Amino acid sequence: MTDAEEQPVLVDVADGVMTISFNRPARHNAVTGRMHREFVAALERARHDKAVRVVLLRGEGRSFCSGADVADFQTPEVPPTAAERALAVMGGRELVDALLAVPQPIVAAVRGYAMGLGATIALFSDVVIAADDAVLADTHVNIGVVAGDGGAVMWPLLAGLGRARFHLLTGERVTGALAAEWGLVYRAVAADAVDDEARAVVDKLAALAPLAVQGTKSTLNRIVREKVELVLDHGLWSEAVTFLSDDHREATAAFMEKRTPGFEGR
Repeated sequence: MTDAEEQPVLVDVADGVMTISFNRPARHNAVTGRMHREFVAALERARHDKAVRVVLLRGEGRSFCSGADVADFQTPEVPPTAAERALAVMGGRELVDALLAVPQPIVAAVRGYAMGLGATIALFSDVVIAADDAVLADTHVNIGVVAGDGGAVMWPLLAGLGRARFHLLTGERVTGALAAEWGLVYRAVAADAVDDEARAVVDKLAALAPLAVQGTKSTLNRIVREKVELVLDHGLWSEAVTFLSDDHREATAAFMEKRTPGFEGR
């Protein structure tokens, strides 16, 4: 087991900034169950640390986060029950709630891939600085499941319903430059400038009055919370159902075997 696998989420606090780094670079920071739990714990720590004024999210290596680790979807010797799978998917609600519960502003520095759950984490952040050539996508449909873990909340809210419909229904990718043009992310810069640009935003926010910044975030998040209550539970339960489908099993097998899946709608 590598050091990265032993510590999939790194947390550092300095000068009022909590930096949370996804740390599975060999897997483009794909999310495992352990990584999910440690990320939620880090957000909870930030929430209760009055010394933290800003949270910076980033990924080690070439990517921000490529989404859930598809290797985790392979059928185990003892498959989970429908109830166990549904409960696991509903962990997506826990993650969204944890992101929204952080009172401090969250800045995401996105390079490389921000896919599926990775895109959702980035888009629930308050300010997203992306590389021009970053790749954002919600690819749930490509593995035979409903885009239910937050993409259906944030894509239409940020980029408009028409664009969200196309990209969530197809899983098609969008570059950081185009995402900035649409308002899906705040700004796109050259890849080698992402960290510096994100840090400049972090420093600007950290220098402002914390109560004013946090109260403004809380007010704006009422809009997001309204959409979460409208969409998220339905999306997650729909996603849980499709995780049990033959199409999802076929998509997973095809991915691992590097072939084109054949879907039959069951």
